[in-house]
Amino acid sequence: MGKITFFEEKKFQGRCYNCSSDCADLHTYFSRCNSIRVESGVWVIYERPSYKGFQYILSPGEYADNQQWMAFSDNVKSCRTIKNAYGSAWKLRLYERPDFGGQMIECSDDCPSVYDTYKMREAYSCVVTDGAWVFYDLPNYRGHQYLLEQEPCLQIFFYEDKNFQGHYYECSSDCPEISSHVSRCNSIRVENGAWVIYERPHYMGYQYVLVRGEYPNFQSWNGFNDTIHSCRLIRYPSSRYRMRIYERPQFSGQMIEFSEDMPNLLDRWRYRDVNSAHVQDGVWVFYEHPNYGGRQYLLEKGEYRRHVEWGALHPSVGSIKRVVDF
Repeated sequence: MGKITFFEEKKFQGRCYNCSSDCADLHTYFSRCNSIRVESGVWVIYERPSYKGFQYILSPGEYADNQQWMAFSDNVKSCRTIKNAYGSAWKLRLYERPDFGGQMIECSDDCPSVYDTYKMREAYSCVVTDGAWVFYDLPNYRGHQYLLEQEPCLQIFFYEDKNFQGHYYECSSDCPEISSHVSRCNSIRVENGAWVIYERPHYMGYQYVLVRGEYPNFQSWNGFNDTIHSCRLIRYPSSRYRMRIYERPQFSGQMIEFSEDMPNLLDRWRYRDVNSAHVQDGVWVFYEHPNYGGRQYLLEKGEYRRHVEWGALHPSVGSIKRVVDF
């Protein structure tokens, strides 16, 4: 796990904030950033919240003022680690036209001037085969920076029979209609990613959240039957988790904030019902019964003013769990 420290003043002075995971909004921890110390890991920092705006890539070292990371201002509002920065291979392809058309060049090493080396002035499309790369809009690693990473291979397998037998369907993206590929589903293998599967087409009906692992029968994902008709990938921007739940709709009444799993909500919450919720970080699952039993409801980052907004027919919640893609 990496570690980065942000300082409000130059030369590591003033108020500071230590960070060891992705953070979509840093503005509550400091008002400006004029120096940074990266103790471990490779980080990309952003000018705006939610990983938007100008970006700067920082490797381990000390940056005594913001000019050292070529910043245009003292605004740093979000950050995340680069997961595959220390790979054993680096390769990318650049194309002179959109949609991978025109002349193609393949690169496996740093290039201080794309024009001098390859006689290519502009690149309109790109494929990252291995590693993580940084594009600069000026020669000799100057100007705006743009991080390009290899897309992870996301896969889920649906099998018609138990114990991964019979006809199967391999899926790598959202699918609103699975029934054209398999007639029933009695076992599932999740190779990568976190997924939510649905009993009905177009992401309707009972839902079940699955992370990487093997599910040899539908009981292993708390299913009621072998009917699965749609699935989608759970996309979440950070490894931080924080949620508030409320006794009444519209964020009123008793409130509790937490950042860990709760196998039995009644241990910390005297009410059986949750009528509204605010997911501040991460992705969560509400379970109808304690110990992660019963119907499941996925809650992604955002505000839920009443229980019907997370798809529940009633507000009863017995346990709550974070979605973690191990």
